[in-house]
Amino acid sequence: MIRGVRGAITVQQNAEDEISTATERLAKQMIKENEIDPDTVASVFISVTEDITAGFPAKALRQIEGWSLVPVMCMQEIPVPGSLPKCIRIMFHVNTDARQNEINHIYLEGASVLRPDLLKA
Repeated sequence: MIRGVRGAITVQQNAEDEISTATERLAKQMIKENEIDPDTVASVFISVTEDITAGFPAKALRQIEGWSLVPVMCMQEIPVPGSLPKCIRIMFHVNTDARQNEINHIYLEGASVLRPDLLKA
């Protein structure tokens, strides 16, 4: 079974180092909390809001040990008026036996408003 593991994080500024640091932080927490081995990952989609243009977030993921061969694609989110600005979203497509309710989706910083129903108490 392939399951989607979602996550999102916001940045304060459109700066390459901040984009990279935030993406790495989010990805590492998603990997850790879901015990994801890169060999079980079919692909990764990373989207950014239209106000993030200073760097490719996929670069940060590829620099994590063991992740350089995982297919990663960056794309821009639909610019819906009033949507959360400066947001990076990640979706891992993982081969797993985990049930939907066993997947830990991760929302950090300002992105926690996107899925308050998934916040851990």
